[in-house]
Amino acid sequence: MGSPWWLLLLPGLAGLLWAAAAASAGKYSREANEGARNGGPPAEFRLVRLNQVWEKAQRQLPHLSAVRLAELHSDLRLQEKDELRWKKLKAEGLDEDGEKEAKLRRDLDVILAKYGMNGKKDAPLGATNYIKDGLGDDILDDPRLEKLWNKAKASGRFSDEELEKLWREFKHHKEKVHEYNILLETVSRTEDSHKNVISLAEEESPFKEELLHNKHSELKEKLHSINQGFERLRRVSHQGYDSTSEFEEPRVIDLWDMAKSTNFTQEELESLREELKHFEAKVEKHHHYQKQLEISHQKLKHVEGMGDDEHLSKHKEKYAMLQEKTKDLGYKVKKHLQDLSGRISRGFQHNEL
Repeated sequence: MGSPWWLLLLPGLAGLLWAAAAASAGKYSREANEGARNGGPPAEFRLVRLNQVWEKAQRQLPHLSAVRLAELHSDLRLQEKDELRWKKLKAEGLDEDGEKEAKLRRDLDVILAKYGMNGKKDAPLGATNYIKDGLGDDILDDPRLEKLWNKAKASGRFSDEELEKLWREFKHHKEKVHEYNILLETVSRTEDSHKNVISLAEEESPFKEELLHNKHSELKEKLHSINQGFERLRRVSHQGYDSTSEFEEPRVIDLWDMAKSTNFTQEELESLREELKHFEAKVEKHHHYQKQLEISHQKLKHVEGMGDDEHLSKHKEKYAMLQEKTKDLGYKVKKHLQDLSGRISRGFQHNEL
């Protein structure tokens, strides 16, 4: 028996609502910026719904650390850049299948879930301070990771600096798994919504198959990275760090391992290696500012209770400077990471052809 006629309209209606929100966002943001010129607060983002997310997050400051708030800002800024680019493509008729639009919705879902802002009761990932006094006090949510971490701590083969670096790798792996699970859930929801609609045009079937293939390729690539990352953690935990290792930053190590599994030429790999070195330096600079921001935030909270207005003003000024620098660097790191991941993904997908 066929589906009710109104079910056939749901995906199109959802798309219209999203497009309407995107189209109106610029108008509302312009109004907000005009309000700022008239003495009101400036809008942080050009898209109104991203401003709403940002304002909600700021109201939850006790819930999110200063570093996590700066990370969210970087994610939203990157999301805004992608959405504005999509609006231009849409106006030129270059997203007829709606796949880029659907991906933007999934990306925003991932951001909201990542910071515990999707209405679910799960604790947000990484809501605690960037660097804790006791490494490993946080929960890794995976018995295999807990076991590896505890063995590494007890082995005596790691210096304090190496343990901090290793803990960063464990946390990065946990984040990758978390984001993969969110993406898997959003893709599953998208597929379920498609199943509720019967296509009346047979020629759409190959088209939809291609869309599904793209989504599953994205998931497959992330799962491949997770498996590679776990094997690396297992190896490092048992053997210690290799002094001849080219890279130290977990995200850079992931990218380099992925690149080596593609069919890039030696010349292309050499070029990528140099770019990854520059990227790693940028990431380390970002880490430095994250640490300084967290320290400044703790000092600011301490000074606020002392009643010294002049002292408080100086700390607020320093905190604001560090916050802006951390947000700006965070965006640049995420944008560079996005560009590098895209290049390597294309090589990875080419292997499957």
